[in-house]
Amino acid sequence: MTNTNSRLPLFHGTGVALVTPFTPKLAVDYAGWRRLLDFCIEGGVNYLVVNGTTGESPTTAAAEKTELLRVAKEHVSGRVPLVYGIGSNDTAAAEEALRTTDLHGIAAVLSASPAYNKPSQAGLVAHYQRLADASPVPLILYNVPGRTASNLTAETTLRLAHHPNIIGIKEASGLMEQCLAIAARKPQDFLLLSGDDMLTPALIACGGEGVISVLANAFPKRFADLTRAALAGDFAAARDGLFRLLPLNPLMYEESNPVGVKAALEALGVCGAAVRLPLLEATGGLKERIRKEL
Repeated sequence: MTNTNSRLPLFHGTGVALVTPFTPKLAVDYAGWRRLLDFCIEGGVNYLVVNGTTGESPTTAAAEKTELLRVAKEHVSGRVPLVYGIGSNDTAAAEEALRTTDLHGIAAVLSASPAYNKPSQAGLVAHYQRLADASPVPLILYNVPGRTASNLTAETTLRLAHHPNIIGIKEASGLMEQCLAIAARKPQDFLLLSGDDMLTPALIACGGEGVISVLANAFPKRFADLTRAALAGDFAAARDGLFRLLPLNPLMYEESNPVGVKAALEALGVCGAAVRLPLLEATGGLKERIRKEL
C-alpha cells in the first residue's frame, strides 16, 4: 500500500474544485480550461481538483474526462499537485474507473459518497474500503449529504481514517459538531478539509488543514490568502478576507453549483458561463447581482 504520510502537506491550504468551461455550443472549451488553470495557479492556490461535481462530472463524457485530465497534466506541468474525481453509486464501476484511468502524475483521488441509493454506514465503509484497495494513489473521502442523500458520520469517517490508503476527507456536511468529533479523534496524519467555503477558518481553528473551494475558481488569491492566514493563526486576517466574500457566496448556489461561479468567471473574463442540462446558465438577474458584488 502507498506510503502517504510524506504527501499530506501537498493538501494543506487551498484546493480548487475546478469548473469545466464550455463553449456557447456546449463543447468543452479547452482554451478556457487552460486560462482557468493558469488563473488559479497564479492566484496562489495549493492544488487543483479535476472532474469533481463542480466540474459537471455527471454530464461530461468519458472521452472528455480523459482529455480534460490530459490537458491539465500537460498544462500544469507539475506547478501544483492535481487531484482527480472518481466516484459512483456503483462500487464496481468506480473500481473499474480507478483501474483504467491514467492516474500517473495524480497526487490523490477525491471520491464522493454514492448518491441516490442511500447505503447504510456499513455499506459506506465497505464501498470506500473497496475503492481504497483498488486505487493506485491515495484516496480522499468526500462527504456531501446535500447531494448524495447520505451522511458519512464521524464514527464512519474515523473508522475509514485507519485505512492506509485513505488520507483525508472533504467535509461538506455543514455539521460543525460532526467536524469537531472528527478533528478531536482523527489520526494525526488524516486530513480534515473543509467542503464549505464559509466554514474554512472555523474548521482550521479546530484542527482542519484547509479547504477544497468553489469560490477559489473566481477568487483564487483572496481565498488562498485567507486560508493561509488561518493556517498561520492570524484569524483576524482570515475573518476579514472571509467577510469580503460573504455577500457573494449565496449567489454561487442560488441557481445551483457551478452556475453562479461560472457567471463570476465570465464577468472576470476567464471563461464562459455556459452549463449543460439539466443545469441552466445563470439568469440575467443573477448575473447582474454577481457583477455588482464583483
